[in-house]
Amino acid sequence: RLVAFFRMHGRRSRVLAMISVVMGLFAVMTAEVWLWAGIYRLLGIFSDFETALYFSTITFSTVGYGDVVPAHGWRVLAALEGINGFLLIGWSTAYLIAAGTRVGPFRVGEHF
Repeated sequence: RLVAFFRMHGRRSRVLAMISVVMGLFAVMTAEVWLWAGIYRLLGIFSDFETALYFSTITFSTVGYGDVVPAHGWRVLAALEGINGFLLIGWSTAYLIAAGTRVGPFRVGEHF
């Protein structure tokens, strides 16, 4: 009964599926950013969690404003987070397109 409820029937179910995929990807990336911020805080790189979270967010997204920087010895760790963010955002985009091809708006013969 539960499986029948969640089967992809009709447009509404596909929209719900795509929203679920997007929210899931956002949750995974948010958890990753918070994990990096926690590591920065645990290592004592930043004095408070808010600064660590801000730095982690701009580094993970590869924006890199430069207004908050780690100490000289921790720059490689920040670079690794930037690479990790770049790869995860690219992977998430590929996964989103794959999901859209299967159940969402990119199905063959269908348009937005």
